[in-house]
Amino acid sequence: MRLPIDPALALVALSFLSACGDNQDPAGADELFLRIQTLDYRATFAKAPGYETQQPSNTSHSAFSDIFLNPISAKVIADNTAISAWPLGSLIVKDGYDDDGIIELIAVMEKRSDGWYWAEYLDPTASAGGASYSGKPSVCIDCHQSAADDGNDFTRAIVLPK
Repeated sequence: MRLPIDPALALVALSFLSACGDNQDPAGADELFLRIQTLDYRATFAKAPGYETQQPSNTSHSAFSDIFLNPISAKVIADNTAISAWPLGSLIVKDGYDDDGIIELIAVMEKRSDGWYWAEYLDPTASAGGASYSGKPSVCIDCHQSAADDGNDFTRAIVLPK
């Protein structure tokens, strides 16, 4: 016998589960958040190509986004030399905004010796970050896998020079 499922209850349960996140490395995520704030990434990092102004987002990272590249990743774009992977130390920060232009999240990718490290902060005004996702969450890897399959080293919005 199948019990009826209340759609409202199912939505609440789904929201609760998605809010739990996958914060595998809280201390590392807090350190990364403080580092990008100390670097004043919005003022000192380059805007990604095509993101000179805020753009509509076609991802789960909000309705609109700005994308910033640290000097290491910006040099890859400026050099326009074919490479198959982002260099170690590449740091990409995406600010996500709602339909009213209010920032609602910060998503970060950092290329490390063991691959990409991901962190997403759903309270971008917090002083210590408080990541909802950090480390190598399957939700991040699964979504970015299509870019890896296309030879773009897990970055979706920014294309490696070919």
